[in-house]
Amino acid sequence: MQYTLLIHEDPQGFAARTDPARQQAYWSGTMHYLQALKDAGVFVGGAGLQPPETSTTLRYRDGKPWVQDGPFAETKEQLGGFFIVELPHLDAALEWAARFPQRPGVVVEVRPNLPNE
Repeated sequence: MQYTLLIHEDPQGFAARTDPARQQAYWSGTMHYLQALKDAGVFVGGAGLQPPETSTTLRYRDGKPWVQDGPFAETKEQLGGFFIVELPHLDAALEWAARFPQRPGVVVEVRPNLPNE
């Protein structure tokens, strides 16, 4: 079964990606995690995402597309990236989610993927 591990971060997490004083520690933990997924043979795919202010949101109003700059969210945490993994069950996916580097403001959401049929 495939699961997607969605990495949500607060504004401080996004800032750490480019802050010279915190950048190395930020990426080091994430890259070690990615390598562990690959070494275990469970990594299917994934990507880091640009900061939320770079996004564009498409909604429909009265049946017509409406484009808005940036995200519209009720929370501070925004999607920062994701990993797709192939694992036998949810408990295994949760174990991998728990291994993601712990940083303030990081939330890992585990969601099963729809089957590719």
